[in-house]
Amino acid sequence: MEAVDVNQLDAFKAAVLFAQTESIIPAPESSHAIATVIREAEKAKEEGTRKTILFNLSGHGLIDMASYDQYFAGDLSNYELTEADLAKSIDTLERII
Repeated sequence: MEAVDVNQLDAFKAAVLFAQTESIIPAPESSHAIATVIREAEKAKEEGTRKTILFNLSGHGLIDMASYDQYFAGDLSNYELTEADLAKSIDTLERII
């Protein structure tokens, strides 16, 4: 298992496809996994290999409908955390000794 990066717009695009095909609105957190599954399936298809892909749908997106509204309205954008942003956040953490 390995961590992969999925940007917000790709995650929502995958979530919409999943909802259209499976009739389940996934939570945005699960949508990142769905996007990765789609990538892996497309890669396997291109390579001509058979692959079993398992993922966890950890929640429905019914309480996240405002985020879906923003996505469909074009009001969401991708955001990448820079090293400077990360360092600034770490610097503000309370030190516990």
